[in-house]
Amino acid sequence: MNAPRRPPGSTASGLVLIDKPQGWTSHDAVARTRRLANTRKVGHAGTLDPMATGLLILGINSSTRLLTYVVGLDKEYLATIRLGAATTTDDAEGEELTRAPAVAVGAMAEAAITDGIQVLTGDISQRPSAVSAIKVDGKRAYARVRAGEDVELPARPVTVSEFELLSSNPVDGFLDLEVRVVCSSGTYIRALARDLGAGLDVGGHLTSLRRTRIGPFGIAAADPLDQLDVARALIGPADAASRLFGRLDLSEQQAIDLGHGKRIDAPVGATHAGPIAAIDPTGRLVGLVEYRAGQAKSIVNFPPDEPAAGSAAAEDAS
Repeated sequence: MNAPRRPPGSTASGLVLIDKPQGWTSHDAVARTRRLANTRKVGHAGTLDPMATGLLILGINSSTRLLTYVVGLDKEYLATIRLGAATTTDDAEGEELTRAPAVAVGAMAEAAITDGIQVLTGDISQRPSAVSAIKVDGKRAYARVRAGEDVELPARPVTVSEFELLSSNPVDGFLDLEVRVVCSSGTYIRALARDLGAGLDVGGHLTSLRRTRIGPFGIAAADPLDQLDVARALIGPADAASRLFGRLDLSEQQAIDLGHGKRIDAPVGATHAGPIAAIDPTGRLVGLVEYRAGQAKSIVNFPPDEPAAGSAAAEDAS
């Protein structure tokens, strides 16, 4: 017997904003979206730990090419930092390493906490958690830790542009701080929790984390993963690129020329080098360009979407 024919995959592209639930990995979210979108070409920009919730940006089909630019954008988080104990993973999923006496935690002055937060604000040097996904000699740091190795990653520069204390609440001998953080890509919020606790001599770790913004994209526009309708949620390539970059509106001939790899004249007085979203008269994203010596040169091309006839979303088996 012949195997049943699989429905042709969709080539519709764009970005999708997901509100990732706790307990799901970023890979889980990608796998589910692949089934819903009926395409293998799905990627994400910026991993969220299973413990964390919030904004995860997925690229579908040709719009995965935009993810390179999304990854490096600044991010905003809401988090809970528990002062009074340090853990092996710098978060609530690790084993407790040290615990401060409740009296020491209770005696901390608010001014000392504020000063500790200030030290961790601005351009700082941060040592990533040993259980991060950073590769050490080709192997993830967390995999080395799980294999019993002692791993200490080198510190690296990051920027914490905002570190705001929203509230503080005593809980069973600990002090829970609700905070808001705006930071550069590559900043570890659990490392901020660890370092704040260490600076206050009581230890600290992260107990909750929610990502609320990546660049121009906010959590308010994201769909819960269990309610995701990809076709409805899709932010088209032109719309997505126009939010990320400046915009160059093309004539029909300019769109044809760029598509053929030719350079076109840049707008008079153009100073922003790029990338720039080049949009044709129909509203389609032709590509990303950069300006050089008075001309616009394509750096990434985007093919037109061609949804396959009779395509349908694959049944979600999860």
